[in-house]
Amino acid sequence: MTVLALGINHHSAPLDLRSRFAFPAPQLPEALRSLRACLQRAAPEATLLSTCNRTELYVAADDTQAAADLARPALDWLAAQGGTSGACLADHAYVVEDGAAARHAFRVASGLDSMVLGEPQILGQIKQAVREAGLAGTLGSTLHQLFQRSFSVAKEVRTATEIGAHSVSMAAATVRLAAQLFEDLHQVRVLLVGAGEMIELVAAHFAKQQPLSLAVANRTQERGETLAARFGGQALRLADLPDRLHEFDVVVSCTASTLPLIGLGAVERALKKRRQRPMFMVDLAVPRDIEPEVTRLSDVYLYTVDDLSSLVQTAGDKRVAAVARAEEIVDAGVKGFEHWMAQRASVPLIRALNRQAEDWGTAELKRARHGLARGEDIDAVLQTLTRGLTAKLLHGPLAELRSADPAHREQVSQTVTRLFLRCPQRGGSRSEPH
Repeated sequence: MTVLALGINHHSAPLDLRSRFAFPAPQLPEALRSLRACLQRAAPEATLLSTCNRTELYVAADDTQAAADLARPALDWLAAQGGTSGACLADHAYVVEDGAAARHAFRVASGLDSMVLGEPQILGQIKQAVREAGLAGTLGSTLHQLFQRSFSVAKEVRTATEIGAHSVSMAAATVRLAAQLFEDLHQVRVLLVGAGEMIELVAAHFAKQQPLSLAVANRTQERGETLAARFGGQALRLADLPDRLHEFDVVVSCTASTLPLIGLGAVERALKKRRQRPMFMVDLAVPRDIEPEVTRLSDVYLYTVDDLSSLVQTAGDKRVAAVARAEEIVDAGVKGFEHWMAQRASVPLIRALNRQAEDWGTAELKRARHGLARGEDIDAVLQTLTRGLTAKLLHGPLAELRSADPAHREQVSQTVTRLFLRCPQRGGSRSEPH
C-alpha cells in the first residue's frame, strides 16, 4: 500500500488561506465521497481532517499507484474546494508518504505539531474525522491501522511525558491579553460568541477572574443558555448581537459559521455608542467570525489565532526534555507501522504459497488414494507421496541454482541455504539426539 498525508497548516499557510479550506463536520461525508470520486477509485481509502489550524487529507492506495499520481489530483481537488488554483495551494501545501506520513499523523495526534504544544483537543478532532470517514465508507484497513496506532502513540506520549504540563492554551492567552489591556478584569463585561469546546474553555478562564458580567450568544439559544448558566452569565440571541455589541468590553468569538458574524459596520456603531472606549476582540474561528477590516479601527484590539501563537508557545522551552522523549515514542510508532506495512505487502505472496502447497498436497493425496484403491502396499504409497511432495518443493530452488549465472550463484546459494537448510538451534532441535 501507499499512504499519503497532504494539506496545509499554521506552519505552512496564513490564516486567510486556511479559512478557505475549513470543512464543517456535517460536510465531511459528502466531501470524502467527492474526493474519492475525483481520485477515480485509485485511492479507495481517504480521511479528511479539518481544524482551525489545519486541513489535511490522508489517502491510501495499492502499491501499483504511484504516490505522485495520487498527490496531484488530491491537491487539485482540495484547491477546487477552496476556490483557488492547484499551483497556489501547492506553494503552501506539504505532501509526505508512507513512513513520513505516519510520523506526521503521530506528531499531530500527540500535539507535537499543534500551535499549542501538547494540547489535547486535536486528538478528539482526529477521532471525529476517523468516525466520519467510517460513516462515509472511505476508511479502509490501512488508514484504520494508521489512526489506531496514532491514538496509541498519543496516549503513550501523554502518560510517559509532561508534554502538556503548564501549557498556555488559547483560552488562557486570551485572558492574559485582556488583563494587559484592562487594569481590572473585575470591571469588564465579557461577551462570548459560540458555545463549543473552545468557548467553554474561554468562559472557564474568564469566570475565574470574576468579570463584571459574562454573556453567551449562540445560534442555538438553548445551548447558549446552558453554557451561560454554568458560569453565572446570561444568554443572548445571536440576532440581537449588532444592537448589544456596544455593551461589552471583551468579545471572544469561535463558531463554525462560514461567513463573518461581526462586521465592520456593527463594530463602528458599537464604538460610537461606547464613546470611543476601547474594545478587546479575539477571533478564534477559522473561517473568521469577525471581519478582518475591523483591525483598521483605532479603538479596537483584534487578535486572531495566529496572533496568539507567540504567546502560547512561550512555555514550550520549558518542555524540551518532554518533547525529546515524545519524539522517541513517535519514532518507535513509525517503525512499528512501517513493519506492519512491510508484512502487509507480503500477504499476497504468502497466500499464493499456501495455495500452491495445498494444490501440491491435493494432487499427491489423490495419487496416493488411487494407489491404495488398486491394492498397492501402504509403505510404498507413502514413500511415493513423500517423494512427490519433496520433488515439487525442491523443483524451484534447484532450477534457480542450476540456471543462476556465476555472478549471482553465490547469492542464490545463500538464499536457498537460509530458506531450506536451517542450522540446529541451541538447546536442542528435532534433528539432534536427545
